[in-house]
This record gives sequence, C-alpha cells and structure tokens, in this order.
Amino acid sequence: MTARPINPRTILAAALVLPGSGHVLLGQAPRGLMFLFFMIVLSWSGSHVMPETASFFGRHIGGIFVYGLSVIDAYKTARIRRETWNYSNDRSGAAPAINKEQEK
Repeated sequence: MTARPINPRTILAAALVLPGSGHVLLGQAPRGLMFLFFMIVLSWSGSHVMPETASFFGRHIGGIFVYGLSVIDAYKTARIRRETWNYSNDRSGAAPAINKEQEK
C-alpha cells in the first residue's frame, strides 16, 4: 500500500502563501521553479513595458496571471493524486457511486 498523499487543501494553502511551494511539496520542484521564474520574468518585463501611469496590478499582470495558473495547477495535481489514491485503496474494489440512484 502506498503512502497517503498530502491533503490538497494543504497544497493549496502553501501555493497561495509562497509561489511554487505547492509544487515542491508535491515533489515537482522543477515545475514550481519554472512557474516562479516566469512569474518574475513577466512581472519585471511588464513593469518596464507598461506606462508609468498604469496601476501596480496593470504593470505586473503577467506575473499575477502565472501565479494564478501555478496555484490552480498545484491544487489540481494534488487533487488528482488524492482521488487516484482513494480509488486504488477502495476496499470493495467497486467504483464509487455517482448519485443515489446508482447505489440501489
């Protein structure tokens, strides 16, 4: 039997607090560093390309967008791992019922 994966909500909290840390907890450090690299590059380039009258959000929108994608990707990966683990460790061997009618 394989070890239980980390709770997806824990991964989500880590990814929200520190960009890339959700991927590191999942064992995908290169992927987390890739997201972090592109967050920095797009924020930096946006701040130099956008006019000075643009808001902070407007100047760093590229990095903020990649940050959002990083959080979603880390949570999705954790959720898929957890559900795969739950399915493979189901004692009955049957697929879980989708709705009440299928349980009958």
